[in-house]
Amino acid sequence: MKVVLISPYEIGRQPFGLAEPAALLSAEGHAVDCIDLSLQRLDEAPLADADVVALYLAMHTATRIAVEALPKIRAAAPRAQLCAYGLYAPMNETLLRELGVGTVLGGEFEPGLLSAVRRAAAGDSVQREPVIAHDKVAFVQPRRSGLPALPRYARLLLPGGGEKVVAFAETTRGCKHLCSHCPVVPVYQGRFRALPRSVVLQDIGQQINQGAQHVSFGDPDFLNGPTHAHRIVVEMHERYPHLTYDCTIKIEHLLKHADLLPVLRDTGCLFVTSAVESVDERILRLFRKQHTGADFARAVSLMAAHGIALAPTFVAFTPWTTLHGYLELLRKLAALRLVNAVPPIQLAIRLLVPQGSYLLREPEMQQHLGTYDPQMLGYPWAHPEPEVDELQQAVQTLVADGEAGGSARTELFTEIWRTAHRACGRIPPTLPESAFGQAIPHLSEQWYCCAEPTTQQLVSF
Repeated sequence: MKVVLISPYEIGRQPFGLAEPAALLSAEGHAVDCIDLSLQRLDEAPLADADVVALYLAMHTATRIAVEALPKIRAAAPRAQLCAYGLYAPMNETLLRELGVGTVLGGEFEPGLLSAVRRAAAGDSVQREPVIAHDKVAFVQPRRSGLPALPRYARLLLPGGGEKVVAFAETTRGCKHLCSHCPVVPVYQGRFRALPRSVVLQDIGQQINQGAQHVSFGDPDFLNGPTHAHRIVVEMHERYPHLTYDCTIKIEHLLKHADLLPVLRDTGCLFVTSAVESVDERILRLFRKQHTGADFARAVSLMAAHGIALAPTFVAFTPWTTLHGYLELLRKLAALRLVNAVPPIQLAIRLLVPQGSYLLREPEMQQHLGTYDPQMLGYPWAHPEPEVDELQQAVQTLVADGEAGGSARTELFTEIWRTAHRACGRIPPTLPESAFGQAIPHLSEQWYCCAEPTTQQLVSF
């Protein structure tokens, strides 16, 4: 069988979600081609003789791109059965089926994908595989040879200049937490699965052979399995002592597993991304984040004491954000000396509410929602105070224009600081130099979560 796997977009990562199923399908004797639309064009895909075309939907933006691409895929691959798999496939099942997708798979999708290809070989187009599966997967070493070279993907940018080629790896899937705004929750519902340590380390090793100097772990939370994570980083460091890495960890886990921070530091962790989301206690409760604003401040101090940079991310605009609350977020970042640690786009992000979101269960969310919009793949909402939506648009424009013009994070933060104060009817005070803090390592592709994407985030195919 001829199978074409397509990744529309995954934040500058060389997608594990293509490489691993490519290995599984190849082992069964299928001919597999991989196309990454973030770096390749759709017309580079050998679609004409494809029997199965499967799209990997790891992100909301990827799904929007897939929706636009599907008519062209159907025209170019008229006899192929279409499949969509990954986190966002089951959340958008109805729309995908309307666009001709016959098989939709989420969660631990590999067994279902193998089954779907076998069905296609038998001429059977009716899905019998579960749309969402949580059974354990027999993982194998991913096949990355059919993907664009690692140096073409996101780079690690170092303070003061210099960069590194980045490998991307997963050690777990899913999450044991139930944050109400998180896209992982509707699919995994509090479950997570660990990948075998041997497979993770083999995958890292083959990417090092392709020039990788840094690993970015893509787990929703690296410390969902703290013992598993500990063993991986220790063995990785023993094998590759000059390798550095970053990962994503909840504020709650940074505090709970503070004893692991020296291990992370000593094995090469440069920075940790943490979805702080807000400093407003009401919003944190509605998001079910299980941390407070005081916990955030404690985590900042803890990370600084251990010499690991913290890169907090935010959903800055929600139906419950106030003008003064937004100003408090900026003040908190300045007081904690985190300005250089926060990409300006994080200060413009507006809450996304996709189908299946646990936020739809919150009565305090329902009153703000409009009718589902299939174009944005979410439920639009308007803030009860138009001034807040106006501020969000102003900040988004500032960030877009500033980044296009090459403005530094400190310059953009200062402009946002002034704009937010004026929106509150206040004279903006001068920011002290100490507010900016030190520049930290970061990836060249921005990290997004739970955000309404702008058209600039969509890529051409």
